[in-house]
Amino acid sequence: MHRSIDYINILKTNGLLVSYNCGEETDIKGLTYDSNEAAAGTLFVCKGAAFKEQYLKDAAAGGAVIYVSEKLYPDVDIPYIQVNDIRRSMPFLADLFFDSAFKKMRLTGVTGTKGKSTTAYYIKTILDLYEKSVKGPETAISSSIDMYDGLKRYESHITTPESIELFRHFKNAADSGIDFFTMEVSSQALKYNRVDLVNFDIGIFMNISEDHISPIEHPDFEDYFASKLRIFAQTKTALICTDSDHFERIKDAAASSKKVITFGTKPGSDIYGYNIRKIDDEIHFNVKCDRFDREFVLTMPGLFNVENALAAIAAALCYDIPEDIIYDALRVARSKGRMELFSSNDKKVIAIVDYAHNKLSFEKLFESVLAEYPGRRIVTIFGCPGKKALLRRSQLGTLSGKYSDIVYLVPEDPGDEPAELISKEIAGYVTAEGCPYEIFEDRGEAIEKAIMEIRSGAAGSSVLLITGKGDETRQKIGKEYIPCPSDAELVQQFLFLYDKTAVLK
Repeated sequence: MHRSIDYINILKTNGLLVSYNCGEETDIKGLTYDSNEAAAGTLFVCKGAAFKEQYLKDAAAGGAVIYVSEKLYPDVDIPYIQVNDIRRSMPFLADLFFDSAFKKMRLTGVTGTKGKSTTAYYIKTILDLYEKSVKGPETAISSSIDMYDGLKRYESHITTPESIELFRHFKNAADSGIDFFTMEVSSQALKYNRVDLVNFDIGIFMNISEDHISPIEHPDFEDYFASKLRIFAQTKTALICTDSDHFERIKDAAASSKKVITFGTKPGSDIYGYNIRKIDDEIHFNVKCDRFDREFVLTMPGLFNVENALAAIAAALCYDIPEDIIYDALRVARSKGRMELFSSNDKKVIAIVDYAHNKLSFEKLFESVLAEYPGRRIVTIFGCPGKKALLRRSQLGTLSGKYSDIVYLVPEDPGDEPAELISKEIAGYVTAEGCPYEIFEDRGEAIEKAIMEIRSGAAGSSVLLITGKGDETRQKIGKEYIPCPSDAELVQQFLFLYDKTAVLK
């Protein structure tokens, strides 16, 4: 346990301390920015543009003994530590409180516009199989899908948690005897200091494309790209994809890491993927590197997943995982809500549930579907979030209109913005491509119609692309997250009805 003077000194050393009036020998027993978590001995952090003085009063009532803030609150009767930058301060506080726990594990960070979750889960599947072979524990993960740290497992709300939560997960994992921790690293996490002080044994840069540009995210592409590139400054071994746009700039930034390894489908890549083909429902490809030249197989759909697999292979080789374990793991690897494939018994309905939600992921998805299911009618079911990533509305509307036979527009975390207005804005870009559309208030209604109209004979054999939410079971409406069935659950529900009516007929 550390005392208040330890926190004062770490902030002072790093140029963050402004003033303090607390005692120097106070035992700090807890660290949080959530007033509901405050208990006896808590160091409470006042953060965020929406912070209210009442939160601090509630924390004090719960037992907080000191607060850390950029602003002073003279009406709250507990001592303070004043700082000049609360976001930069948080990682120092968290690292001290949780004893730099990440240093006890091998840490992999994955960033990029597309493929972070699937790559993270490919890596986790490989590492889990390796740990099983040596009687080790399940490995930890922090992703936009879910979190597992040895003690807690839950569905995620955010790609990369705030630093206090993240460092707590590191501590839980280290205390659980976990050796590997794999995490997605968002541009927001890099820009707003959530992963400051964290040193990645491996940092993977998948790709870059225009996304997350809005008044509450990044003002422009340059800010977004520059934020992503920050990962290399805290990475030992950088893995970069030769297929990415802006590769030369990525390569130059990666030079700040101690070692750089390339992967991709371009000749000359250190981990080179080639001879990519689909055989029945499997994707076969060969990989050539300094250790082997052999075939690998994915049973998860999507030709674009080869790039994600190459990243995972590169990471596994850095950790000296045996190639047979890599092969066996990739053959069964899955990522919840990513390229989940469902079909009716008569094969007239192929439904793909995927998290695709930006320009690059839509381009890759349509490219793969057109190659894997030529001649089939395409129905795309999607929406866009409220008040952020605003360019998606034009980009995804245009792409879906270009490649779909019909588009069904649905809510997708509209937040404070009316879902119907978002859909109408997207619809303008869909119709500009000459594609018909319908707007639905409920995702389930759109999925039901897309499936059952094929049963009725109103439409022929189709591929349904249901994107944006994946396996998520909540919709953000207003300020609240409202429970709802996942897209995968809805697809299975209506395919069961489709098959059942076929039997009755």
